[in-house]
Amino acid sequence: MAIAVKEGISRVVVLTLVLWGLWTPLTPAQEKPVIVVRPFVMANGVSWPYDMQRMHMQTLAELQNKDGKKYDITAEPAPGQNRCFTLSGEVLEWHPGNRAERWAVGMGAGRESAKIRYWLTDANGKKVFEHEDTIRAEYWGNQYADSVGQLAHPFADKIAGRLGQAKLN
Repeated sequence: MAIAVKEGISRVVVLTLVLWGLWTPLTPAQEKPVIVVRPFVMANGVSWPYDMQRMHMQTLAELQNKDGKKYDITAEPAPGQNRCFTLSGEVLEWHPGNRAERWAVGMGAGRESAKIRYWLTDANGKKVFEHEDTIRAEYWGNQYADSVGQLAHPFADKIAGRLGQAKLN
């Protein structure tokens, strides 16, 4: 009798697992929000010595690396995406830094910096998130320094960190 009960329980368990396995693919998977990244623009009177298209590509790559599990990061929206947001922004200020100050003071003084403002808009154009940050060049530089300066990585890194505050999920 104990054997029959065990066989009955195991059959129920197996049947439950089989039905669950058949049911799970039929339930719609929740899509990740899509973030379309637009190239940043310069505020009036701001000089920016770097190629903004390359900066845009670096930002896309960094955001995909940092936030790719939470969001689909892309440069162009695909038709039929439900939760699509657009990341736009502008460079408000740029300061080239001071080599003499870096050498004399050290500890990060005199690094290149920029003030940026960026925002997310939903499909209707309504701002759902906005933030302003000052970013500073990295201590050790990067491989894209000639075309996007020392700010490319901190630029994208700062934005990726702040997107968590947007609560898009």
